[in-house]
Amino acid sequence: MELLKTLCHIEAPSGSEQNMTEFVLNYIKTNQDNWKVKPDLFYGDGFQDCIVMVFGKPSTAIFAHLDSIGYTVKYNNEVIKIGGPSTKEGIVLVGQDSQGRIEEKLQHKTDKDGNKTLFIGGREVEIGTTLTFKPNFRETDSFVQCCYMDNRLGVWNALKVAEKLENGIICFSAWEEHSGGSVGYLAKFIYEKYGVKQALISDITWVTEGVKYAKGVAISIRDSGIPRRSYINRIIDLAKASNITFQLEVESAGGSDGNALQRSPYPFDWCFIGAPEDFVHTPNEKVHKSDIESMTQMYDYLMINL
Repeated sequence: MELLKTLCHIEAPSGSEQNMTEFVLNYIKTNQDNWKVKPDLFYGDGFQDCIVMVFGKPSTAIFAHLDSIGYTVKYNNEVIKIGGPSTKEGIVLVGQDSQGRIEEKLQHKTDKDGNKTLFIGGREVEIGTTLTFKPNFRETDSFVQCCYMDNRLGVWNALKVAEKLENGIICFSAWEEHSGGSVGYLAKFIYEKYGVKQALISDITWVTEGVKYAKGVAISIRDSGIPRRSYINRIIDLAKASNITFQLEVESAGGSDGNALQRSPYPFDWCFIGAPEDFVHTPNEKVHKSDIESMTQMYDYLMINL
């Protein structure tokens, strides 16, 4: 779990993915010679902060977003949300501006009309500075817990799958937590260059009344988006044949890079497959290790058999 711990400590909210991009690129270049297949690597100009790895003759792509939720400093140390982070008072936020390191607690202020404003104390922080939760990585025999399991665990999963992958594409995307924006051009690239039009979304879902800890990776039939059912049924049939533990998810809310794929002008099928977590979008996101194991096993299996 040392790699996951490192990923969770990288400060990279939506729009500021460059720290994650740099780390993941360095990790790939350092480790790819030990993988089963060395991928073709695409990044930089035309890809912004995204990364695409192409292995062999691909038919399926994995999408994993690099960014996290967070906050942007406005005026007078007021902060506004990036994505949908918890706004519980007392949460410790960290960041960096030209004056040095920042570590301050999130505070609330309510005006005479009852409108709540979020701000931090301490010295005046430069306008536009991004802030993220202070990480506190905890590991037991059964669980890992920290901020940003969503989606550093999805990135971790994709990097683990890359070790054995012979044929496929892995796309590390940006901006997912704040309305997306990169998946459209990534879809264009892999569809037009490789003819790939089916995808798996390596992301983290929620523990709910129907999705529990230690019941296996969740295969989502739908959330706020509805993927094509024939593709979902094909994945479920393969999952049953695999003998890997999994559970099914049906929700009305939540979204992912899959929703952006569905809105693209390319005929992509997609399915969200991810381990469930509790304490969503807080500093204490918690995932069961057995669900992580089944997630990676399922991706290994599906990338061979889809």
